[in-house]
Amino acid sequence: MKKNPRFIKSVVETAAKSDTVMPWARGARRAAFIAKRTSAEPVRKTA
Repeated sequence: MKKNPRFIKSVVETAAKSDTVMPWARGARRAAFIAKRTSAEPVRKTA
């Protein structure tokens, strides 16, 4: 398969400027999830 340098350059450029935040990323959001998961007593909901 022949490589297309313009296509590869476009993919690399798009990946470099992508700023999607993943749930497993480090930071305040992850710390909040861990704190919620490890809380002492889970709150029970009734139907």
